[in-house]
Formats: sequence, C-alpha cells, structure tokens
Amino acid sequence: MKTTALLLTGLLTLAPLAAGLRAAEPTDAEVNARTNAMDMAGAFTNDGYKIRDGHLLGVLKPKDKPQIAVLNLYAGNQYYVALGTEKEANVVLSVHDETGAKVSSELFINGPTAAVGVAPAVSGPYYVSVRQLDGEPATFCLMYSYK
Repeated sequence: MKTTALLLTGLLTLAPLAAGLRAAEPTDAEVNARTNAMDMAGAFTNDGYKIRDGHLLGVLKPKDKPQIAVLNLYAGNQYYVALGTEKEANVVLSVHDETGAKVSSELFINGPTAAVGVAPAVSGPYYVSVRQLDGEPATFCLMYSYK
C-alpha cells in the first residue's frame, strides 16, 4: 500500500514537468531537406514501393567523417534509400554490409536529392554512408522505401 502511494505521488510530481516538455520545432532547413527526401522517395511509390515510417535528420559538413545510418534489410526485398538536402550539395551516398563491403547498387542524383537502390542477397544490418565532398554545410534527411 505504501509503495502504491509513493508511486502515485511520484507520478503526480512528474506530471507537471512532463507537460512542459515538447519537441523542438523543425527548422526551415530540416523541413526543406525532408520535403526533398520525400519527393525522391515518393517517386518510387509509382513502382510499388512503400515508404518506411521515420527519417533521419542531420548536418553534413565538407570533409567530415560520413554520417552513418543502420538499416535492417531483408533478402528478397528491394530498397531505395532517399536523401534530401536543404540545398544542392555534392554528396556521396552508399550502402555497405556488416563487414563494411560496399553493396552493389544503382545511384540516382538530381539536384538536392539522391537515392541508392539495393537488393540485398543476405538479411541483416546494412550501413548507409552519407558524406559531403565540398561546399557549405547542409542539413540532410534520409528515409527509405521497400517492396
């Protein structure tokens, strides 16, 4: 009984604090990058691909280490990883298996968007590498679609 009372008291004490928390508003750069990524990913829906919920936002800086995203991909499926940047940026987008070997893929680049298509032979974790070669820092958004 005492444990229940303490738990309820603790929850009531934290409730006003939690009510004051909210997610930060996205910046214009993040909105533009996500819009561009969604445009690229959306192009593949015409071919029966489904866009996976969720996305990854970040900032690319020239000559920095690549940004890495981990995806669990399944053999027998086909995937397109779409990248959108807030502005046109000179980027390299590639997919690697769990040993670090680059996976055979097709690459599309169109202004502030790019996509890489892969059809993994083996299920497991894969790593998407995004790197900016030169220019000014740019916000990016990464998402993927599958069929």
